[in-house]
Amino acid sequence: MTDVVMPQMGESIVEGTLTKWLKKAGERVERDEPLFEISTDKVDTEIPAPAAGTLAEVLIGEGTTVAINTVVARIDENGAAVVAAKVGETPAPPPPSPPPAAEEPVGPLSPLVRRMAREHNVDLARMRGTGTGGRITKQDLEAYLAQRAATPAPPPPAPPPPVEARVPVPPPRAEQAKVRFEPMSVMRQKIAEHMVLSKRTSAHVTTVHRVDMTRVARMRDKHKDDFQARYGMSLTYLPFVARAAAEALRAYPIVNASVEGTNIVHHNEINIGIAVALENGLIVPVIRNADEKTVVGLQRAIVDLAARARSRQLKPDEVHGGTFSITNFGSFGSIFATPVINQPQVAILGVGLVEKAPVIVDDAIAIRWQCYIALTFDHRLIDGALGDQFTGKVKSVLENWSEEVL
Repeated sequence: MTDVVMPQMGESIVEGTLTKWLKKAGERVERDEPLFEISTDKVDTEIPAPAAGTLAEVLIGEGTTVAINTVVARIDENGAAVVAAKVGETPAPPPPSPPPAAEEPVGPLSPLVRRMAREHNVDLARMRGTGTGGRITKQDLEAYLAQRAATPAPPPPAPPPPVEARVPVPPPRAEQAKVRFEPMSVMRQKIAEHMVLSKRTSAHVTTVHRVDMTRVARMRDKHKDDFQARYGMSLTYLPFVARAAAEALRAYPIVNASVEGTNIVHHNEINIGIAVALENGLIVPVIRNADEKTVVGLQRAIVDLAARARSRQLKPDEVHGGTFSITNFGSFGSIFATPVINQPQVAILGVGLVEKAPVIVDDAIAIRWQCYIALTFDHRLIDGALGDQFTGKVKSVLENWSEEVL
């Protein structure tokens, strides 16, 4: 019998909501076949079955929020165990819950729902839940908060006109609200907590270097049409930067480390996280063993991870285990910025807009492709000299690019 657990979708995630079962108890499942859908603070996605067999038990109902590593179901690999329901039948509903106390709403509550209720001063006893057994889910609470914020207070009644007035007095217009309150989504709250934690944990320092990207730009321009025809995707600047960063991480492995208490954790793999902007937040999926990939392999990995991040198809092991991160704020037109370290890593590289600019070359003005790269590093582990040496290595690889793409 194989346990199916709630996965951890990122280092800072401590719980998830099981939103939908894609298989019923008693049905056959194949290994890696989508089994259920979850929603966490950072991503919604499908979770594959860890083994092939019969879905013998479904332990957690839809709409239930549980801690990571909680067993949500069991798969019988032999397919002979007694299952919770026959194929094609709907499991019998659970017995009704005992009446709640006056101060407690119907159904058990997750710690997340209790915390959200305290933060927004919500009386849960007045709410009706849509979860199993009348349970109030985080979606119920978010919907209630959004409705409460969108409902304006009724205007005070207009005073009656004087008896002697002959001309009707028009009712006063309701004054338009000067502010509007909207509760943060859970994802937004978690991102905020993660950023504040990072600033509180690491001694942030950022160094900025200007890079001549002319060699890379010419290489890209030379191969972009053939690249599109051969691989069905555009060739961007980001895989070149990732390739250069991987070389720099090999040269300066301490930048690929992390801090745990008073210990330095040295990582033998170079796993580069790529920040992906979502509609209402961001996530950092990981390219594992990035130093072993070519520009083609890196571009393919970036496109694949970004597409599946936006379509909520990332797997649990694709959003944690990163040892270094890259954020491409240049894709939105930014020249340079000072990114925040993605804990528990000790450095993150930001890439600005690549654009033509006049520069002095051999005492003459020339037009070159330029960009700024910004390395934010944890000064607890990395000193300024080392941070500049690492960034200088990235700069050198890009400015002297010689590796063929195709």
